[in-house]
Amino acid sequence: MGQEELDHPAIDQLSSTPEILRLAMASLTDEQTMWKPAPDRWSIAEILEHLSHVEGHYFRAAVDRVLSGDPAGVEPYDQEAYAASGTYSGREPEESFAHWEEQREDNVDFLRDVLEERKLPRSGRHPVLGVVTVEDLLNEWAFHDIGHVRQILELARAILYYPKLGAFQVQYKVAP
Repeated sequence: MGQEELDHPAIDQLSSTPEILRLAMASLTDEQTMWKPAPDRWSIAEILEHLSHVEGHYFRAAVDRVLSGDPAGVEPYDQEAYAASGTYSGREPEESFAHWEEQREDNVDFLRDVLEERKLPRSGRHPVLGVVTVEDLLNEWAFHDIGHVRQILELARAILYYPKLGAFQVQYKVAP
């Protein structure tokens, strides 16, 4: 008899995030996705490239390492260093999204096919945070997704609707 597919809310979230973001960005142009609200803030295009980068360079790699018992443990991911080095800049938003979406589909399939309830407590060492489990990583992954969904929605709100509120602008504040 085959392994039963793991039912976990974090995996459900990971599976649904691409569709949520597609819907949230449906009315935005490429030019609008490149808009930065401030020099130290990310554009939607940069967020999409970050999602693509962190998907393979951190989340999947961390889960693989913990599941395999790799003694090197979970490597930290310094998004500020990657941002400062330009890793997330100058990319085509649709290409970043497509690459992330493809990785995400593969990762969700992997998680559903490979993970079992008994593997969730497996742990590895993070050099800063200490011991982390596979379940911790899954929950961080979903939490991370939701944070960037919120960030993209706030940017879309500021770009698409706030400028056109007319007199209603005094009732709202945007913080993209």
